[in-house]
Amino acid sequence: MRTIYASTFTFAMREVDEEFHALDKTIADAAKSIPGYLGDEAWENPSLGLISNVYYWDSMEALQALMTHPAHLEAKRRQAEWLNGYHVVIAQVVGSYGDGSIAHPLADIQQPWLGRDAAAVLNR
Repeated sequence: MRTIYASTFTFAMREVDEEFHALDKTIADAAKSIPGYLGDEAWENPSLGLISNVYYWDSMEALQALMTHPAHLEAKRRQAEWLNGYHVVIAQVVGSYGDGSIAHPLADIQQPWLGRDAAAVLNR
């Protein structure tokens, strides 16, 4: 079975500047250049003032490559300038499925644990 990891970074934003946006773009570009990067998505909850960025990886080594990237280390060092708090979750993905109507970074990745019969039950 293929092992996939998700890293979710949830944060509350303060006022940000161009320097924040430039560093954020550098980190996103770095992630996309790492072998093992599978895709990402972002979610916002305006009622709570929270944003979540989710990155998907095909190995823990790929995820660690982003965590040790100089731009990521700088952002971590300076997070209090831009954030009112954050939380990170690293998880192993045990399945991914859908009806194919929306794009998703894991849409083309087959998870053998989910047989056709199970998928039919879950998609009801």
